[in-house]
Amino acid sequence: MRLKILSGCIALSFLLASCSKWIDVQPSDRLAEDKLFSTREGYLSALNGVYAELTNPSIYGENMTVGAVDVLAQYYYMNLSTHRLYDFTTFAYTSDRARQAFDNMWKKSYELIVNCNVIIERCGESSNPLLPAPYFGLVKGEALALRAMLHLDMLRLFGPIFSDADKTKPCIPYNTSSRPQSTALLGSEEIMQHVTADLKEAIALLKDADPIITAGVRHSSNPNGTNDLYYRQYRLNYYAAKALLARAYLWMQDKEKALLEAQEILTAVLDPGKPIFKMGVANPAAIPADFDHMIMSEVMFSLYKINRQNIYTSFFSPDVAKEARLSFNNNDDNQSRKNGLYDDQNDYRLKAWMTLTNTNGSFLTHVKFGVTTNGPGPFMMPLIRLGEVVLIAAECSNTIGEGTQYLNMLRTGRNCVSLAPTTTAQLKDYIAREFRKEVFGEGQMFFYYKRNAMTTVPNHASLAGTKQMILANYTVPLPISEVAVRGN
Repeated sequence: MRLKILSGCIALSFLLASCSKWIDVQPSDRLAEDKLFSTREGYLSALNGVYAELTNPSIYGENMTVGAVDVLAQYYYMNLSTHRLYDFTTFAYTSDRARQAFDNMWKKSYELIVNCNVIIERCGESSNPLLPAPYFGLVKGEALALRAMLHLDMLRLFGPIFSDADKTKPCIPYNTSSRPQSTALLGSEEIMQHVTADLKEAIALLKDADPIITAGVRHSSNPNGTNDLYYRQYRLNYYAAKALLARAYLWMQDKEKALLEAQEILTAVLDPGKPIFKMGVANPAAIPADFDHMIMSEVMFSLYKINRQNIYTSFFSPDVAKEARLSFNNNDDNQSRKNGLYDDQNDYRLKAWMTLTNTNGSFLTHVKFGVTTNGPGPFMMPLIRLGEVVLIAAECSNTIGEGTQYLNMLRTGRNCVSLAPTTTAQLKDYIAREFRKEVFGEGQMFFYYKRNAMTTVPNHASLAGTKQMILANYTVPLPISEVAVRGN
């Protein structure tokens, strides 16, 4: 892992303060770093470089969202051993293809962690003359939150199910150095202490700096200057950092703290007098081509993926070969697996499913990641959404009644009838079903199964039904490259 600096102007032109280049340097070359971090624009370009690299296909641009990690969650029907992602749906972690993919996830994530560490170090402890308010809080706060997010996802992949029995078992390193180095493997409990500490510090910095708190997401260009403080859904903003902290607490099985964070978020962002985010679809009557499949008003943090259409054309389009396509059936128009997922035919999320045709026949197709001329948020790649916060509140509530209220808050926003669970187990089952629909293609469902140590998951080899899950399959082996570095 070396300090990787992006060359060329970042495609996210509306987020860049300038076209400053973060060039490729060796870690020992401090001169290029000194030049980059000699201006406010340099700090902003460095941070933008991290955001841009998060869209790399090896991590959140593909494998850690719509690709390998979502296939681990058993979303898709996959009965061909020749399918390019078959090794993931069958948890064949020692296959060459799986090993390479997980190795790439690890390398890119820790590379970006080092980049975050450089920014954090350069910001200083409490102030920086090059970063007057609100820039110091924004730059350092976002870098800390990004570092926490990347470590949390490495833990969720390569660490054990969080439990009293295994929480001290060494699993991954927590790197806070601005220079690549091999640090000790820490247990899950210690990793989570670092994650939550970073997030708390980030939240404290962002609370005094993030314009989202007073001015909202600002999803438009600044009419009077640069866009440094605009488009806050494309940054790991104050509310997204709090949502990430709620996610982290729930991973630790600390439902009390997770509920507190979730409730604070919901109270603030859904304030009727000044909502930051809004539940539901802005234009439910939109024609299918223009429908808001991302539910853009609820996306708390999204990457800006300029070529998101490639996700659709590479994974979901009817024109994709059977051995490569992600399908809910045997590459045809069978609806049974989809119908087993959705309990309400008025669910807005159902609109992301269409039957499309080409010269080879008719195909049930998921179009969430397709880009159309008038479709909202054409470059959004969501990583944190409001629906998850609502479901965290539902899962962590102290009573069935309170949990049901949160559950139905989400369902009302999806145009679904309310449910009335009578037992804690039934409420939990309803929450799991909603979460599966909510985060389709966003790389979160596998971690839900893992966190809950679920032994029954959907069956990849059948159009309906479930299969037994071996708990050991929830933990991906440490990448070969990391094992080689450690000499064990």
